[in-house]
Amino acid sequence: MEQVSSAADVFAWLSRFIAGQFITSLRLDRMEVLARLAGNPERSAPVIHIAGSKGKGSVTGMIAAILQAQGFRPARYTSPHVTEYRERITLGNDFFEESVYIDAGKELIAAEEALRKNGNAYFDHPAPDDTAAGFFELLTLYFFLCARRGNCDVMVVETGLGGRLDATNIVDPLVSAITLIELEHTEFLGDTLAAIAREKAGIIKPGRPLVLAEQSAEALAVFKTIGASRNAPVYYLPEIADIRHIQVAPEGTSFTLTSKAFSHPLNLTLPMAGEIQANNAGLAAVAAKTAFPALTEQAAQEGLRGFTLPARFERILDAPVLIVDGAHTPRSMSACVETFTRLYGTGGVLLFGCALGKDVQAMAEILIPVFSRIIITTPGTYKISVPQGVYDMFVQAVSASGTSAEVLCIPETSAAIAQALALGREQGLPLLGTGSFYLAAEIRNAVK
Repeated sequence: MEQVSSAADVFAWLSRFIAGQFITSLRLDRMEVLARLAGNPERSAPVIHIAGSKGKGSVTGMIAAILQAQGFRPARYTSPHVTEYRERITLGNDFFEESVYIDAGKELIAAEEALRKNGNAYFDHPAPDDTAAGFFELLTLYFFLCARRGNCDVMVVETGLGGRLDATNIVDPLVSAITLIELEHTEFLGDTLAAIAREKAGIIKPGRPLVLAEQSAEALAVFKTIGASRNAPVYYLPEIADIRHIQVAPEGTSFTLTSKAFSHPLNLTLPMAGEIQANNAGLAAVAAKTAFPALTEQAAQEGLRGFTLPARFERILDAPVLIVDGAHTPRSMSACVETFTRLYGTGGVLLFGCALGKDVQAMAEILIPVFSRIIITTPGTYKISVPQGVYDMFVQAVSASGTSAEVLCIPETSAAIAQALALGREQGLPLLGTGSFYLAAEIRNAVK
């Protein structure tokens, strides 16, 4: 058996499976078998399950922070990480003790070895060469094992891809929550909002309530139909809550939440800038209260007031101002740019990189009017990217827009970061690094 003496050893072992993270056949029964071999740790505590296209990591973290302020011991599962793997598997907003990661890692490796050695014997419907566990399945099991080893009394779980066949969807949650739906991962989830909504709606369980963020009419119809078919109450946030008086400043966001879930309006603050974060926080507070009706207003206020996540409109330098944000869809990019221009104006420096398959054209059209200097680069090495192709699309979009933005392509990430910082310092311009969480991580590592 693999020798494990640290959390780093476990994550190094897990990293060997990264090639299998996008398994062509999504099979939930493979995750069910793996969990059974480990003694079903996903049943060790009640669960709140979160899906969506954007903001689900923030909502997951906010729920965990609120529950921690209430006195719970919440395990939190989010992705991707920005600085290190432990960010994905935490005790609230903190890391587990090292012994938890080590002991859970030993259980994880034993379960994977059992599956690998016996293969099809564990499956009701065997499929040759399709029983080996992939990276995200193993990481998900590791989270559940850490939660059990860490004696957590609630688990707040973010989906990875979609919902219906996502490895996390072996849970039976107290409450499900779904953030805004956008066109994403269309090769896996479908090429319409309705198709993607059906995949996300796979986390809705019979009789279990769903707290739902504002959606397009097309997606909303899917969620309400599936909720009704499963006798699952659908609490649509625009119908049950009102978020007003949103104030965004460099130091964070304040707003008032009025909801049927709470007895009176709550004045809430977040150390995260952006109107979108107020909406995420409203969803999180209502979902937490729905799961645990005894939750106090003070817990919601305290939990949100102390909550942060890296690379969510995070200011990591003051001179020049440097913001990093993991926005990688048109809707999230619009929200990011709206906050950036509100706080820092236009004419700044943009450092942009995104993975292959993203809607570069739409994001370019959003970004080009705002920045005078644009540097295209590689968003790290974790996912495939083609910076030259992204550069070509930005150049075409600049030409079509009639603006005078200067676009450069510097594929080597560290050189691109250095050039962006030099431009910002020399010309006194604010900088935004965005397009990918992986690019945000590269920038944070370079600066910090």
